[in-house]
This record gives sequence, C-alpha cells and structure tokens, in this order.
Amino acid sequence: MTDNPDVTADNSRSRHDRIRRHPTPGVRNSLAHWTSAKHPLRVALNYLFVWFARISPSLRLRRWCLRRLGVTVEPGVSWGLEATPDVFWPELITMEKHAIVGYDATLLCHEFLQDEYRTGEIVVGERAMIGAGAIVLPGVEIGADASVAANSLVTRDVEPGTTVAGVPARKMGGGSESQSESQSESQSRIRDRNQTECTADQKRTEWGEAGVAGGDNGNGNGSGDAEENEESSNA
Repeated sequence: MTDNPDVTADNSRSRHDRIRRHPTPGVRNSLAHWTSAKHPLRVALNYLFVWFARISPSLRLRRWCLRRLGVTVEPGVSWGLEATPDVFWPELITMEKHAIVGYDATLLCHEFLQDEYRTGEIVVGERAMIGAGAIVLPGVEIGADASVAANSLVTRDVEPGTTVAGVPARKMGGGSESQSESQSESQSRIRDRNQTECTADQKRTEWGEAGVAGGDNGNGNGSGDAEENEESSNA
C-alpha cells in the first residue's frame, strides 16, 4: 500500500495519470470538434507567435514569443530554430532554468483521438536537454539534467540525470535494464568460454589416449616382428 495514489506498486511513473480526458459527442472524431475545444481566433494568434518563435534568429525574441503564448520560460532557457510548442495549449508547457529544446523538436500538450481529446502539461526540468527532431507527448515530465536523444519519441517521464533515446524513448546506459543485460551477456560469454575450454581439454585427452593406444600397438607389432625374425634365423 502507498499513501500516494499516483504511485503504483512497482514505482513506475505514467504520464496518463496526469492527462485530462475530454469526451466529444456524436460519431465524428474529436478533431472535428476542435473549434469547441479552443476558439479559432486564439489558435490563429497562437500560430502567429509559434511561427515567429520557430524562425526568429534572436533567442531573446523566441523567448518573448513563447511567453506571449503562455509558456512558462525561466531564466537561461534556449529554444532552437524550428522547434515547435503546442499550438492549441502552449500554456501547459513549463521550461525550467537553462533547459534546452533542440532544432525542430516538438512539444505536444494535446492529442485528438476518435471519441475524446486529451490535454496534459509538459515540464522540462532545469538544465534538461531535448535533442533535434524529438517529440514529447502530453503529460510528460523531463527531470533535471536529463537528456533526450535526437529524433526520439518521449512517451513516459524521464528521470533526472538520465539519457533516453529511440521510438519510443528508453533509458540508455546506467539503468537497471542495461546492467541486467550486461550481466547476462557477461555470464553468457563466461559459459561459452568454459564450454570451449572443456571441449578443448576433452579433445586433448582423447588425442592423448589415442596416441598411447597407437604406441602400444606399435610396440606389440615390433616385438612380434622381432620374434618372427628370430625364429627365421634359427631355422
């Protein structure tokens, strides 16, 4: 049992616990109802600021545009060229001190599905780094000093100080899974080496026995030949 209902028994962390679900009526998919989710004029204005934030050569201007969108931008944040914040709900993004979002990365705070749309906050921790082309999904928290490799799809929280990569992104070296895999590989190599040594010893033993047997046969034949030669001489 745990006092915190958001923490499961295996201590896993899920973004789905923090996502808000908004059912939509009728048979049409939720994207068809986007004007009910967000006013079109608000989305149009957001898009204008997103466009400037993507193409501006000035880092200061990019930060200013992000703040106008409602993004929480703490001191020292760096926002790369072509990087895209969520157009519908940019106010759900928090960038902590000295965080970096790389070139063409995307931070999505919403998902339009068939029968509902979902929204969730994204938190990029202090000094965390998001690589070029990476995509972060709603509800994800990226811990302090964590790193997301380029072109990764982040579907779950990233622990502080760790590096994730891939689609979906998974923890790289230093994690328990990586250690277990390394231990298994080491044990496998040891077993293979021991088996090879045992096979070699067995072969050497067989060769040695074969040599001894051959020597015995040679000695026997030699004695017989000597005896035959002696009999022939006596005759």
